[in-house]
Amino acid sequence: MHDPGVRQYDRAAEDVGNIVALEHVNLGVADQGVATVFYMSGLGLTRDPYMMTGIDNMWVNAGESQFHLPTMAGAQRLRGRVGLVVPDREALLQRLDRVKTLLGDTCFAFVERDDHVETTCPWGNRILCHDPSSRFEGMTLGMAYVEFDVPRGTAGGIAGFYREVFATGARVEGTAAHVSVGIGQELIFRESDAAAEAYDGHHIQVYVANFSGPYRGLVERGLLTEESNQHQYRFQHIADPATGRALFEIEHEVRSLRHPLHARPLVNRNPLQTNRCYIPGRDGWVPEPRGAEMDDPRVEMRRKRFEAASRRVMS
Repeated sequence: MHDPGVRQYDRAAEDVGNIVALEHVNLGVADQGVATVFYMSGLGLTRDPYMMTGIDNMWVNAGESQFHLPTMAGAQRLRGRVGLVVPDREALLQRLDRVKTLLGDTCFAFVERDDHVETTCPWGNRILCHDPSSRFEGMTLGMAYVEFDVPRGTAGGIAGFYREVFATGARVEGTAAHVSVGIGQELIFRESDAAAEAYDGHHIQVYVANFSGPYRGLVERGLLTEESNQHQYRFQHIADPATGRALFEIEHEVRSLRHPLHARPLVNRNPLQTNRCYIPGRDGWVPEPRGAEMDDPRVEMRRKRFEAASRRVMS
């Protein structure tokens, strides 16, 4: 029974759609050494020390997500932008400035904006680096969104596709579809008048809780493109759920929560650590506190009692 004296919460704000995580973006690169300079020395991210340790592919950790960067003769270009959350803007700008000479003969560039630092990778991919904020639901290092440029008049159909096929939160704001793909993570499909670049095969990967439901929806619509294995399948076209018309092309690697790689702990280094100013115990990146302890007055009361007891012991 509802007690008017008990604080009320917006329980719907805690809902997570069926897509629970955006795990990686896969972009082919032409040179692993050049990619290392940009992603590790410039952005301050971390090469996965356990997987893909050769010279033909690398996995780059960004919080709980990754870039997968296989070597290809022709580098791939995302038709849009990737949004990262990076904890220290000033340190990021200093790192980017240090690598500009090494990347002088590439597409590399960076510019500071009001709410982010816009970077361009050596092959023209745009990666926007944001400060942590409430917009990203407590994320302090990670992949917050992937934004695609899509044709005019497609945002509503794209949002409807994800709602109907994937049972995940999707809405249209202005001329952009925003699709929930994890806590603080979105796919954004922004309508644009620009001529669409040819799709070159890059892909994204997501984890879903209800694995069979989207599978059935894709099969019924004739959209499934790969029966990968027991834990994974793929599709490539987003189609209007009302008409079946193809709206946008981007391969999705869809995995179940039983996939062996789900929730695999990712190593993230502290890029401020150097041999010249080394601090023991600071090699790994540690998130900053997310704020109040879940805004629970009982937790705050227990904390104050503990602090008071600690002072009595110390005295």
